[in-house]
Amino acid sequence: MLFDLLDADLEERFQKSPKDLSYELEQARARSRKPEWVIIDEIQKVPKLLDTVHSEIEQFGTRFALTGSSARKLKLGAANLLGGRAFVNNLHPLTHLELGSEFSLEAVMAWGSLPKIYQLTVEREKRAFLKAYAQTYLKEEVWGEQLVRKIEPFRKFLEIAALSNGQIVNFNKIAHDTGVDDKTVKNYFSILEDTLLGFLLPGYDRSVRKQQTQAPKFYFFDTGVQRSLAGLTSVPLVDRTYAYGKTFEHVVLLEAWRLNEYFETDFKFSYLRTKDDAEIDLIVERPGQPAALIEIKSTTHVTSSDVRTLNSFKGDFTDPLLLCLSRDPKSKIIGDAQCMEWREGLHVLFGELALAGQ
Repeated sequence: MLFDLLDADLEERFQKSPKDLSYELEQARARSRKPEWVIIDEIQKVPKLLDTVHSEIEQFGTRFALTGSSARKLKLGAANLLGGRAFVNNLHPLTHLELGSEFSLEAVMAWGSLPKIYQLTVEREKRAFLKAYAQTYLKEEVWGEQLVRKIEPFRKFLEIAALSNGQIVNFNKIAHDTGVDDKTVKNYFSILEDTLLGFLLPGYDRSVRKQQTQAPKFYFFDTGVQRSLAGLTSVPLVDRTYAYGKTFEHVVLLEAWRLNEYFETDFKFSYLRTKDDAEIDLIVERPGQPAALIEIKSTTHVTSSDVRTLNSFKGDFTDPLLLCLSRDPKSKIIGDAQCMEWREGLHVLFGELALAGQ
C-alpha cells in the first residue's frame, strides 16, 4: 500500500488530518486486505503522520517503509522519530558492486551514478537531467521546506561549494564570497548533510576535541551532481590533469563511504594534513583492527614517489595498513605500502563483505 506525498492533494489531506492514514488502513483491514507493507514516500512533508504511524505499529503491528530525502524537517518539527521502533537506512547512488559489468569509471567520473543516468544515452539528456535534479533540490528540498530564508545566497553557496569539492573548507572565505556570515555558511553545510547531498570529512587527530577544531573537507554525494552544480558537465575530464585526479579521488572516496554504510562496518573516516602540508587522503579507523592509511592516485603506473608520504607516516600509527589505490592494474608493494587497482584495494579494506557483495 503506497502513499506518495508528492501528490499535492494527498499531502494537503494528511496535513489537515493525519488520522486519515488510520482510516485508510482500517478500511483495508475491514476488506481483509491488510497490507504486508505500508509505504509512505517523502514522509518529511507531513511530520505529524509519524504519530499515526507509531500508533499503528503499537496497535496492529503494521509494518511501514518510510522514505524521504531529508530528516532535517522532521527534526526541526520535533517529530516523533520512532525511537527503538525503526531502522534507518540511507540509499546512495549506485556503487561499482551494484553496477557490476555496467560500471564505467570514466562515465561515473563525468556523470555520477544516480540510477536515472543509466536510462539516458545522450550526453545532452544527461546534462539536462543533472541540471533539473539540482533545480528540483533547490525548489523542493530547500526553498519548499523553508530550510533557508533567502534562496539566492544559498544558490551561490552551492556553486562555490561544488567548485571547492574535496578541499579543506574555509568558512570565512566562502561566507565572504557568498555574502553571508560564517555561521550561515556552517548552517548551509549542515543542510547539505541533513538532506544527504554530501558529507564533511574531518581532519584526523587522536584527540576528539582537537579533531573538532580542525577544518573539514566537504564532498558531494555524487560526482555528476557536483559537476552540474559547478557548471562543469560540458567540460571534458582529461587524463593526467588536476581536475581528473581530484574527480578520481572523489569517486573512490564515495565508494568507500557508501560501502561503509551498506556493510555497517562502523569505520570512521578522516583525512590528515600536517603543518608542513604532508597529506594522507583518507584515514580509516576500523574497530578492532589497525588503522588504514590510504593514498588515492589516478595514475596508471604507481611509483615510489606516489607513496613516499604514505610510507613516512607508518611510524606514527600502530601497525597500520598502508594502501595506495589507483588505476594501475599491476599490484605491487613499495616500502610498506600495498599498491593496487582501486577496486581491489576496497576489497582488501572491507574484506569478505566486499567480495560477497559482488
